[in-house]
Amino acid sequence: MSLLEIKKKIGGVKNTRKITKAMQLVAASKRMQFQRKALSTREFVAAQLNVLNQNLNSDSQSIYTEKRSKGYTTFVLYSSDKGLCGALNNKLIKALFDSKQWLELDESQRKLIVIGKKALDAANSRKVPVFKEFTKLSENMSELQALEIVSELISVYLDPECKEVKLIAPHYKNSFTFYPVVKTFLPFSQEMLDSHLGALELELEASTNDAMLFEPSAEVVLDKLYEQISQALFLQALYELKASEYSSRMIAMKNATESADKIIKNLTLDLNKARQAAITQEIAELAGAQAAME
Repeated sequence: MSLLEIKKKIGGVKNTRKITKAMQLVAASKRMQFQRKALSTREFVAAQLNVLNQNLNSDSQSIYTEKRSKGYTTFVLYSSDKGLCGALNNKLIKALFDSKQWLELDESQRKLIVIGKKALDAANSRKVPVFKEFTKLSENMSELQALEIVSELISVYLDPECKEVKLIAPHYKNSFTFYPVVKTFLPFSQEMLDSHLGALELELEASTNDAMLFEPSAEVVLDKLYEQISQALFLQALYELKASEYSSRMIAMKNATESADKIIKNLTLDLNKARQAAITQEIAELAGAQAAME
């Protein structure tokens, strides 16, 4: 390899390193932002679920707690819109398509809703029909924008033929650890509350609803509470996804930057060897020419 080719390779790797380093810093900054959002939303969701737990065993009935023995199951698969975030999307996709809940159902008994372009691509590659898709969602999603999506998810469950709705989203533990979780979104039940708080590593408070009063009625209050909790669960899963995505991207770009450093070091060593060989060859040629002239 000539000196010019080695210099071009070093320049190209240095330019790539600048990009990966910049992406690492951006991902680290956004990771902190969504980590705070995910943790604060967890506390809010836990508080709401505890309020609901106080009244879930009341005599009031709601369509949000209706247990249906027949019908199709709707799966909501979360993923990122962009790549370069390690194994995040692959883990989420495998958590659904390799799960017992998915495999045991016939194609007519399941529907898929995808959130994120990578989930949509995975469904298309597996030739799985997509019932609804939500891609390129704003990272600064407002409550009103979230409510529009949650309303569509709730409308799916309000179909009498729908048995239940499940979420497949990551649980963010720390910058290096996340794992996919399959959770029931609707209907509400004691098992559903336990599964959500179990995933959040929290516990329900003891029920003390004897002295609780409702205005105008328990049915109206609980229906509004179900809707608010559904919105909070959707946002919480989205923030967990973004925190996991940027943590994975930060680590991936850090590894890419370190690999670029190693390549630059090896190429620089090759450049020095090639330069030394060229100098040695020139000296030998000069010495040979001088000896010939004498």
